[in-house]
Amino acid sequence: MARKPNVIVILTDDQGTIDMNCYGAKDLVTPHMDGLAKRGVRFTQFYSAAPVCSPSRVGLLTGRTPQHGGLNGNVGLNSVGMPSSQVTIAEELKKAGYATAHIGKWHLGHHKETIPNGQGFDYSFGHLVGCIDNYSHFFYWSGPNKHDLWRNGKEVFHNGEFFPDLMVNEAGAFIDQNKEKPFFIYFALNTPHYPYQGSPQWLDYYKDLPYPRNLYAAFLSTTDDRIGTLLKKIDDAGLTKDTIVIFQSDHGASEEVRAHNGGGSAGPHRGAKFSLYEGGIRVPAIISWPGTIPEGETRDQLATGCDWYPTLMELCKVSAGDHKIDGKSLLPVIKSRKAQTAHESFNWKSGKYVAIREGEWKLITTGKKIELYDLTNDLGEANNLAKKHPEIVERLQKKSREYWRSIATKK
Repeated sequence: MARKPNVIVILTDDQGTIDMNCYGAKDLVTPHMDGLAKRGVRFTQFYSAAPVCSPSRVGLLTGRTPQHGGLNGNVGLNSVGMPSSQVTIAEELKKAGYATAHIGKWHLGHHKETIPNGQGFDYSFGHLVGCIDNYSHFFYWSGPNKHDLWRNGKEVFHNGEFFPDLMVNEAGAFIDQNKEKPFFIYFALNTPHYPYQGSPQWLDYYKDLPYPRNLYAAFLSTTDDRIGTLLKKIDDAGLTKDTIVIFQSDHGASEEVRAHNGGGSAGPHRGAKFSLYEGGIRVPAIISWPGTIPEGETRDQLATGCDWYPTLMELCKVSAGDHKIDGKSLLPVIKSRKAQTAHESFNWKSGKYVAIREGEWKLITTGKKIELYDLTNDLGEANNLAKKHPEIVERLQKKSREYWRSIATKK
C-alpha cells in the first residue's frame, strides 16, 4: 500500500496581502516562500477565516468559521480558548496513523485540555499566548511579564536563543524521529508579527527602505530564511515528493503601535489586521506537492483557510468525520484553473463587523452602516454601491443571517 503523504502547514503571522515577490512585492527578498509557488499552486483570492490571530487559527485547524468553532476573538491570558470538543486536522490525521507536531505559536488556549497536546498533537513546542520576544520568550503585552515557552505542557527555558531557529531545530528533530511513517507538522511562526527582530544582515540590507518598512522587511526575509532551512531539511531527507506543504498568512499586516504602526503591505487592497476589508483577510496562500499536483500555476477562485481541513483529508485519503464544517475541498480547483470556486458564498464576523462574499460582491455591515463593493472592478473597496443595488444588499443580508442562524444548531 502506498505511503500516505507527510503534511507541513506553514503559517506566518501578520504577513501582508502582497508581501512576497510572487504576489507583486518589488522591495522584498522572499526566495523560499516564492519557491513553494514555483513548485505548487498559488491562490490569488484566498481569505483567512478572520482578521485576527486566534480565530483565523480555528478556521485553519477545524475547517469551521471561528464562531462555528466556538471562538469569537483572540484568546487572552484569562480565556478558556477553543473548546476541546472541536475536531482538528491533527486529531483526524493522528487517528489515521500520523505522528503529529505543533511547533511555534498556539494562541488557542493554555489550559490542560486546550493546549496542543489536548487537541491531537503528539508533540508540542512553542508559546501558548499571542506573541513573545524572540530571544527572552516573554509575553509582555498588558503585563505582567510572563515567560511563555513550553514543550508538551512543561515550561522550558532557552534564554537568548532566537525562537524561529528553535522552531526549525525542533521540526528537524521531529522529522528525523518520524520519517519512516507519515507525519503532520503545524509550523506556526511568530513572525513577522511584532516585535520586529530581523537578523543583522537583513537589517543592513534594507537600511535604505523607509521606516517602518525597513524593519518589517528585515523580519520577513529573516522568516523566509528559516522557511528555507525547513524546506531544505525535507529535501535532504529525500521526502520532497512525499510531502504536502501548505503556506498561508494568518491574516493581513498589523498597523498596531507595537508594529511601529505598519510596515506590511496590502497593495491595492483597503484595510489591515482587525479589518474585514480585503487587506485584513485576503492573504498569500500556496499548496505544494511536487510530482502530484500542478506546479508553477495560479488559481483565481475564491478559497479560504477553512478549506485546508477537507482538502488535506481528501489528499491524504482520511475521513474528515461526520461533523459539519464550513470548508470545502480545494482539490478540483487545485487540479484545474477552470473548476468552479468551492464556495457560492463565505461569511465572516469580527467584533461588530459582519461580512459576506458572493461572486464579485462583498457586503460589510457595521450596525446601521452598510457597504457593498464590486471587487472585480473595485479592489480597493472605495466605491460603496449599497444604495445603487438595494436588491443585492437584501439578498446578501438574508444569506448572512441564514448562515449565522444555522451554525447555532450545528455541532
